[in-house]
Amino acid sequence: MTVVKSTLPDPARQVVGTALQGTLVDLLGLSLIGKQVHWNIVGPRFRSIHFQLDEVVATARSYSDTVAERAAALGIPPDGRPETIAATCAHQSPKEGWVQDTEVVGLLIESLDTTIGQLRERINATDEADRVTQDLLISLTAELEKHRWMFQAEDWPRD
Repeated sequence: MTVVKSTLPDPARQVVGTALQGTLVDLLGLSLIGKQVHWNIVGPRFRSIHFQLDEVVATARSYSDTVAERAAALGIPPDGRPETIAATCAHQSPKEGWVQDTEVVGLLIESLDTTIGQLRERINATDEADRVTQDLLISLTAELEKHRWMFQAEDWPRD
């Protein structure tokens, strides 16, 4: 049963639905990783990275809502259930317990790289299907690349 009818033709709706659902999972996964290490970070750079993680989580949560609402507006029911995130998220999970500040920085760079790489593929995929969604994905990519830059600068020079 279709409750919300899409303004997109069905083939475009399928492409956009896949892109938005994948992005939703990536963002929810990123926010969970960010909070997990936020609570468990230790080391001399604890305070600065602790606050930096809040910024990443805020971006991920804000955009996850925007992405999910874009999907819903197009008649694509978003799926942010825990079991969906656990089964389909491509991010590496942080280790259990305390996490050294250097490990946190490396994990966030890796997680942001994964998300940004996926987003760039989705930007290309939505080029003809729906430029409104593509624009959303482009804006999100710019924000995540800014966070990545800041974590990468935090990690220099790498031993």
